[in-house]
Amino acid sequence: MLEDKNNERTSLAKLGEFGLINHLTKHFNTYHSSTIKGVGDDAAILDSSDKQTVITTDLLIEGVHFDLSYMPLKHLGYKAVMVNLSDVYAMNAEAEQVTVSIAVSNRFPLEALEELYAGIQLACDTYKVDMIGGDTTSSTKGMLISITAIGRAVKEDIVYRNGAKPTDLVVVSGDIGGAYLGLQVLEREKQVFQVNPQNQPDLDKYAYIIERQLKPEARKDIPKLLKELEVKPTSMIDISDGLSSEIMHICSQSEVGCKVYEDKLPLDPQVISTCEEFDIDSTMVALSGGEDYELLFTISIDDFDKIKGNPHLSVIGHITEKSQGINLVTRANQEIPLKAQGWNSFQE
Repeated sequence: MLEDKNNERTSLAKLGEFGLINHLTKHFNTYHSSTIKGVGDDAAILDSSDKQTVITTDLLIEGVHFDLSYMPLKHLGYKAVMVNLSDVYAMNAEAEQVTVSIAVSNRFPLEALEELYAGIQLACDTYKVDMIGGDTTSSTKGMLISITAIGRAVKEDIVYRNGAKPTDLVVVSGDIGGAYLGLQVLEREKQVFQVNPQNQPDLDKYAYIIERQLKPEARKDIPKLLKELEVKPTSMIDISDGLSSEIMHICSQSEVGCKVYEDKLPLDPQVISTCEEFDIDSTMVALSGGEDYELLFTISIDDFDKIKGNPHLSVIGHITEKSQGINLVTRANQEIPLKAQGWNSFQE
């Protein structure tokens, strides 16, 4: 896990905007020959080469997307980059550059922003991505972070959401539901702390799911793995809003239906045990949790043998004709229409 330290305080006004940008970005490395000019001029310069460019952006707002009472700033910087890289990998592309823009209120000293940028730099170094620019400004409402990621891929390699066909298999990487449960644990401990600040939580038994929430990893390895297996997905999306929402995006864009099997959903043992502790249905968590940043994709049934038994991948269902709808097949072999936020039996 990353660590956060924030003891001294240096006012941002001392540095000014350009001094702040220079201070925060001076240690970033450049990894790609496509980056001709990064930070330090009016604009960055990229060489377009013979590939297509993939661009994605996300805006994170304090109090809406993150809570600094339990999200260390270094983790936040790391996660903010992951959110964007995940979208690039979901296009079957390689991420090469990011821009980072932040707005902060005067309650944040320089040391806080150094922590934030340390997390951003760790993400860039770990995933070999160039930080090529951005902006800093003041805010009256806490912290806002906007990151844009730029990736590239050969035209033939890019995968959209609209290519799924009936009989295609629905596949998910890793396991799902952990990030949502990690958030539930952190929210519970925050409430306990507010009642009794002397109470120090023991979170060791929740380490995996808390890390899934605070320090998710984008699945850079999956497009590479699929290429090695000679499998090109017919459609792909990342799991940021919950599995059922993402499946519905693919089905809507591809004009198909699907069947997802409850007993095929990949759940970590810590997810199952924490669901029991919180008395939450693990299937609902898997379908509606979100923020797992795994990749959800469809492949031709002819490619099944290539991925069969792979520890990183789980076949969870198949694509049907649109007229059959978007359904969950329960362990009792009942079909329930999928909804973006779970299904009717879970609605209050």
